[in-house]
Amino acid sequence: MQKKSIAAAVAAGETYLGMEFGSTRIKAVLTDLAHQPIASGSFDWENSLIDGIWTYSLDEVHRGLQQCFADLKKNVQETYGISLKSVKSMGVSAMMHGFLVFDKDGNLLTPFRTWRNTITGEAAAALSERFRFNIPERWSIAHLYQAILNDEVYVPEIAYMTTLAGYIHFLLTGEKVLGVGDASGMFPIDSTTGDYDKHFMASFEELIAGKNYLWRLQDILPRVLFAGDIAGTLTAEGALLLDPTGDFQSGVPLCPPEGDAGTGMVATDSVAPRTGNVSAGTSIFAMVVLDRPLSRYYPEIDMVTTPDGKPVAMVHCNNCTGDLDGWIRLFGESLRAFGLDVPKAKLYDTLLLSALDGDENCGGLMNYNYLSGESITGFVSGKPMFLREQNSRFTLPNFMKTQLFSCLATLRIGMDILYREGVSLEAMACHGGYYKTRETGARFTAAALETPVTITKTAGEGGPWGMAVLAGFAASRAAGESLAGYLKEKVFFDAEKETTLPQTAEVESFRAFLTRYRQWLPAEQAAAQL
Repeated sequence: MQKKSIAAAVAAGETYLGMEFGSTRIKAVLTDLAHQPIASGSFDWENSLIDGIWTYSLDEVHRGLQQCFADLKKNVQETYGISLKSVKSMGVSAMMHGFLVFDKDGNLLTPFRTWRNTITGEAAAALSERFRFNIPERWSIAHLYQAILNDEVYVPEIAYMTTLAGYIHFLLTGEKVLGVGDASGMFPIDSTTGDYDKHFMASFEELIAGKNYLWRLQDILPRVLFAGDIAGTLTAEGALLLDPTGDFQSGVPLCPPEGDAGTGMVATDSVAPRTGNVSAGTSIFAMVVLDRPLSRYYPEIDMVTTPDGKPVAMVHCNNCTGDLDGWIRLFGESLRAFGLDVPKAKLYDTLLLSALDGDENCGGLMNYNYLSGESITGFVSGKPMFLREQNSRFTLPNFMKTQLFSCLATLRIGMDILYREGVSLEAMACHGGYYKTRETGARFTAAALETPVTITKTAGEGGPWGMAVLAGFAASRAAGESLAGYLKEKVFFDAEKETTLPQTAEVESFRAFLTRYRQWLPAEQAAAQL
């Protein structure tokens, strides 16, 4: 669309808006009705480690919401010369899991505990054993049960529990609901009913019966909705919270709030059985939509759902590019010390592309990117650590190749479980910051997973664009239309895609790296325990 026609669409409210609260950035994407991005806004933020808990304050959440939306409005005004006052539909997504609990008056009972925390091992193990279903440490129900086991004083007062996306959606609409994909990271979903598993629910109530709480689990969890549902409308209070200037109008319909895993599936057209995607940023996870159940439950595999309720095997790793970003910042500081101010994009591209010239054995270098714990390899906490052998080839290409391989190592360890189960994919769709430098991201992921990987032109927009697509699906869904059909026929029918095949030399290089990675893990374990 030309600027003039886009401006007319914006003025008429004929656009879709998606916002996503990621670990390090909040981003908004505005699209036209054909799902083409036309404007964006962002706000950088960072979690804090306070008293051993990874958290964000609710004040930060509110400020981030407003600043991100203000940045979007500014982008619209500067690009099209018009103020953003309304949209046809919108939606909010955020990091999944975690622990946000409130009393009957809406007061936060304990600081927000994000997905990054690995402090619920006792509860997660007990619930997994009781349900015979994997309950990871970051899941909301694990946090709740751990709080019960710890006799935390506020537990009897809980009236409502939700995720970050659910909380923001409530602020905007007053509705205590959640998309099924995000809900599946709070408590197990029964894919045959599309709701919380009633048998597990009854088992949990039996487990805590002796506590005599006044609340029941089914009453404090958000109501589950599906992609395509309307999940409320923007209230006057919500509109003013979003845009304190008062420009943005209330009454906009919202789709169900979703988690970043769900929006990643949408953004990569990976919601049909036998499709999969990798989202790689601060954390890294692979989502595989199953066409048959796994033979048993695995502690390393999360069972969640697509935004329309199909079962998904999820391999989630807490750590991906956080350590890599730290090293690149250090290189940037070094250059500035010599009076050279290299643009961030050029700095990343130059350093990451150098990895393609690394030796087959990465020069004998090794890296563990564990800024936090990593359940797949059994780490409650972590410490980033770089190692090299005495006779190593300590060069820039080898260093960068080691860093990039390190980002993928734990994911491959988890994916091996699915491979042993006979799960196969035609290709793995990829998105996230790891793929900003496409050649290295795509080639190394193909080598690590030993499968073709596909990146679409819109993959760089990621979750917030996927959320805008879900908003569009809710606003324009035809009777009986499936999410997979909508994506295929109305979103990705002419999408530009690049597919990268595994290269034999890089596959062998990663295999050798992973063997050493496993062998040297005791060194990381010793460091993490200091």
